[in-house]
This record gives sequence, C-alpha cells and structure tokens, in this order.
Amino acid sequence: MYQLYYYPNNASLAPHFLLHHMQLDYQLLLVDRKANFHKSPEYIKLNPSGRIPTLIYDGQALFESPAICIHLCESHPQHQLMPEIGDPLRPQFFQWLTYLNNTLQAELMVRYYPHRHTTDQQTVPDVVAAQDLRIAEALEVIDQQLAGKTYLLGEQLSACDYFLFMLALWSTPIERHPMSFNHLGRYLQRLTQLPSIIAVCEIEQIDISPFQVN
Repeated sequence: MYQLYYYPNNASLAPHFLLHHMQLDYQLLLVDRKANFHKSPEYIKLNPSGRIPTLIYDGQALFESPAICIHLCESHPQHQLMPEIGDPLRPQFFQWLTYLNNTLQAELMVRYYPHRHTTDQQTVPDVVAAQDLRIAEALEVIDQQLAGKTYLLGEQLSACDYFLFMLALWSTPIERHPMSFNHLGRYLQRLTQLPSIIAVCEIEQIDISPFQVN
C-alpha cells in the first residue's frame, strides 16, 4: 500500500489524482498544518524539506510532487500516463512537467508567499502585482501549447495534465485567470469531466465549479 501525506489542494493533489486514476491501494495521511506537523522531527525524518507531499512505499519516503508523479508512472506503465522510452513524446513530457514545476508553480509560490521575497513588507503588494503578470505569461505559453490539442501532449492524457489542473486551481485568483484563455479554458472544462478529478476533488472538498460549463 502507498501512503500519501497530503493537505487539501496542496502539492499533494497531483499525486493524489494519479493514485486514484491508477486505482492503486493507497492511504491518505492528513498533515496537520495548523499544528505544523510538517515541521515536526517525525515528519522531517521522512521529508527534510518540511513540505507536502511525501509518499511512502516499500518502506521508503519520496518527496517533491513531480518526482512522486514520475515514480508512480514508471512503476505502473500499464496506465500510460507517461510516454515510454523511445516515444517521441517522452522528452515533451519531461519538458512540460519541468515547466509546470519550475516556472508556473515557482511563480505561484512567490505570489502566495510574497513576504518571503522582500525585506520591506510595504512592497508586498508590488510583489503580488508583478507575480500576477508573470503567472499570466506562463499561462499564455500553456494556452498556446494547447491550441488544437485535447491534452497537453496531444491526444493522450498524461500526468502533466493532472499536474496542470492542480496549478490551474491555484491560479484562479489571478486577474488573468485560467478560464480567460481560450484553449486553456476549454481544456480545463474537459478535465473537470474526468472521473479521478471529480472523485479526488470531492474527497479533498475542492470546488471545481470555476472550470465547469455554466
């Protein structure tokens, strides 16, 4: 059995989508963020970064959401959520998963924790405003990639799509929110119909109505 240390609508969401999609045997372990359990000695032994998520498997602990997603895909290739070695889409998979993690997610983290990125708290509103622009730029790149495609890599659903859905949820407060982009907006509407997205968002009590067709 897999064990996933998670918190609702956190970086654990993408691995949670994959665990459900693959119908794997897993247990959810809710991290008590109010009690700072993720900073406790017990948790730090598993995940020295003190962040969420952590996946436990075969007595080992794995952290960093993209790494967990890749591990699950490689461990269960029959679900075809990651192109096989030799598939021309495999490099694209790594490219987009890295872009989502290193660019869009990184910009979102600055936006949501602006006080960590300035020594003058009076400049926090300026940091947030700048990040809204940078996030919109990243969403524009993704929107262009989705032109004429059903999923991020084309016609095959991949872990990248689940990862992007997670980040799109985090991007909804941005002025140029995901639904304001033509291709991205239609894509997100389609993803809200996936059984695993419906089920997992219900489990974590995440509102996906902003992405659904009225």
